[in-house]
Amino acid sequence: MIEETIRVEGGRVLATLTRLTGSLDRAEDALGDAVLVALERWPVEGVPRNPAAWLTTVARRKALDHLRREAQRDDREALAVHELAVHELADASDEPLPWGVVEDDLLRLVFTCCHPALAPSARVALALRLLCGLTTEEIARAFLEPSATIGQRIARAKAKIAAAGIPYRVPEAADLPERLDAVLAVVYVLFTTGHHSPMGDALQRVDLAREAIRLARLLVELLPHEPECVGLLALLLSAHARSHGRVDELGQPRLLADADRSRWDRDAITEAVTLTGQALRAGSPGPYQLQAAISCLHSVAPSVAATDWPQIVLLYDLLLARLPTLAVRVNRAVAVAEVDGPAAGLALLDALRDERGAQTWHLFHAVRADLLRRVGAKVQAAEAYRQALACEPNAVDRRFLEVRLGEVG
Repeated sequence: MIEETIRVEGGRVLATLTRLTGSLDRAEDALGDAVLVALERWPVEGVPRNPAAWLTTVARRKALDHLRREAQRDDREALAVHELAVHELADASDEPLPWGVVEDDLLRLVFTCCHPALAPSARVALALRLLCGLTTEEIARAFLEPSATIGQRIARAKAKIAAAGIPYRVPEAADLPERLDAVLAVVYVLFTTGHHSPMGDALQRVDLAREAIRLARLLVELLPHEPECVGLLALLLSAHARSHGRVDELGQPRLLADADRSRWDRDAITEAVTLTGQALRAGSPGPYQLQAAISCLHSVAPSVAATDWPQIVLLYDLLLARLPTLAVRVNRAVAVAEVDGPAAGLALLDALRDERGAQTWHLFHAVRADLLRRVGAKVQAAEAYRQALACEPNAVDRRFLEVRLGEVG
């Protein structure tokens, strides 16, 4: 699909263009022009062998044309400056760009978007929107916030980058810690959006999940002794290892209890377990290390019944002290339900009904509906399934919820 190819390559191309033009807005405009050309030519000529290189070549020419037009409105000196600024672009070869350059550019712009001058929530939203190809609505669902709020954050962040002249480069080693939390969050949200798509026709978007894993590996290469970088990579590998067979032949999602564990990627699980142990040995585990440990317990268990649920509850207790989010509380309630019974988990969920984002998150209602079904409260379960459907989940989740509603309704 041409549109999907453009979306996948767009973030990498934008990162390269931003470095070459020195302006995020100019890079966006040039990429947009190149995409229009691609949509005209690719259906006729076919998708090029290296779409990223093709888009970059066309976009840099568009950017050069725009710079020349701008300069002509000023004076000849400005034109000469612009020509010097884009001289490398104009003389660059049309040969496919080496992936190493693209990867470095992408990581550079992720760190730029996560500049400490920006509000923490704006850093993550900006990077996800510009570089990762997520829509404002998808980002809003990841944050459990209104789309308008996320849109305003992104607009303000872009304006501040332009006004403050924030440079597009990876910061010095001493500056990395103050940006790292936001960079890790970008990679994490990118993966979770790919692992369980909040909207659309598919349950998962493997391209996003793989891109997140690639970025996580780059971060470990950059900061090999940072436990949270290692923990994040372990978490992503463990979760992605279980991605095979998550949807059955009828298009219905397979729950963890019904998963064919023989299809899981054992090499990735082994790597994840090794990385988790390596990270935890550093002491004082952070949120990504704890989530990696939880995920690995699921991955190594031969069945749901044989899963070490008490250990998982203990790990969620530790995680909750460091990351008291709605998602962590809901997942802990699921684990408690496996240890102490569905009524115990249901009580924890009912205490969260007034939390911000709970009523608009379909998974909150779906988990609650399942526990209500398990305790025999079919009428309440049906209402919870209806509430989940009202949150407009992806098409696969919708079909699953409709089947469950029919079973209890």
